[in-house]
Amino acid sequence: MIFIERMDQNLKKLKSQTANMLTIGNMAFGGAALMAAMNGAYSFSVLFIFIAAFLDRFDGIVARKLNQESALGKQLDSMSDIISFGVAPAILIYELALADFGIAGMVFTVIYISSGAFRLARFNISESNGYFTGLPITAAGTVLTLSYFGLYLFPSVFYMFLMLICSLLMISTFTLKKV
Repeated sequence: MIFIERMDQNLKKLKSQTANMLTIGNMAFGGAALMAAMNGAYSFSVLFIFIAAFLDRFDGIVARKLNQESALGKQLDSMSDIISFGVAPAILIYELALADFGIAGMVFTVIYISSGAFRLARFNISESNGYFTGLPITAAGTVLTLSYFGLYLFPSVFYMFLMLICSLLMISTFTLKKV
């Protein structure tokens, strides 16, 4: 009887942390993407960012489905997103296209990361109304990561403008309906 009660308690604890485990998985793959990019394994970096996006897509759904939404989960999700869709894609593109621009390449990279952090902070203090204000960092990071496949099609300067456009869209005040 004691064994069954303990198993039941453990399953309840596991269920209550399912969404947070998906979010931490997002963060782990974002960190792995960052390390892969810094070590020249760019294809792996892209793959890891897409896995992080997959996990990010489902952590909120799982939290709502299991009625486990929390302030902790919201903060953890934002910290995961800044790594997976802010820092990792920015460093990937910096390494591949912007490093040759020296300080200018660094500045555009930092502007992108800072804009993503601003966007997430604004999201965390706003009330949920069914709309996003500005481009979500997950969308910006995905666009930046997808641009990896255009490295041989576009000149390096294109990536400076892409980072700047994504940055401006993240901090802008236009609204998008959540899906």
